Amino acid sequence: MFKIISILTAVLLLFTSSVEAQKTNTANKKRFSISAKSWVVADVNGKIIKGANTNDLRSIASITKLMTAMVVLDANQNLDEKINDISRRQHLRLALIRSNNDSSDLLCEHYPGGYQACVDAMNAKARSLKMRDTSFVDASGLDDDNVSTSSSLIKLVLAAQTYPLIVKSSQTPKMRIKLDEGYYSYKNTNPLVSKKFIVSKTGYIRAAGGCIALLMDTNKGKRVVVILGSKNTHTRIPEVRHLVRNF
Repeated sequence: MFKIISILTAVLLLFTSSVEAQKTNTANKKRFSISAKSWVVADVNGKIIKGANTNDLRSIASITKLMTAMVVLDANQNLDEKINDISRRQHLRLALIRSNNDSSDLLCEHYPGGYQACVDAMNAKARSLKMRDTSFVDASGLDDDNVSTSSSLIKLVLAAQTYPLIVKSSQTPKMRIKLDEGYYSYKNTNPLVSKKFIVSKTGYIRAAGGCIALLMDTNKGKRVVVILGSKNTHTRIPEVRHLVRNF
């Protein structure tokens, strides 16, 4: 009889612990407040798992640079050609890793047909990817009128994973460039950078707020996360962690 009571007590304690753990997880989800105006989590096939205001049109800041890099790479230009002392490849990596605006603009200025042809190619690429309500007006993302939706940016991120240079840049914590006066180091703007990130691009301008678009490996499989309009550049990272952990 004592043995049966002991077993029943152990089962009851296990059940109670499980219920309490579920309550804690639910409470944590409710307690965390996402400041982003629009966000989405999707699987590797582009299926939306969870999101808020996914079709709201918003400025996307330097997420624009993913499209800039894609059309420049599509043009099959010589990546070792020098543009203002460093190679086209280095400008691409600077734009993606450090979000360098000058490098983005130089890449478009040296695009076949010039800057406007580059922007036109970005918009044509968006249409080919069926990115609804997406429009680009510059290469860097500094203009408020570079706009898209979090649901459309899923397609951009999934397309970007097919470009090895973009993937390598997304996984690079820091890059070095040698100039005549010495070496210069540039840190990745994504502080979470690791091999788990297949694609990653941050962004911020006043009109856009804190932004990030990424594809990463998680314990639930590959996940696309897009955050637009986060309160600032500091809030977007905890929001990524929360979304990846819970969805």
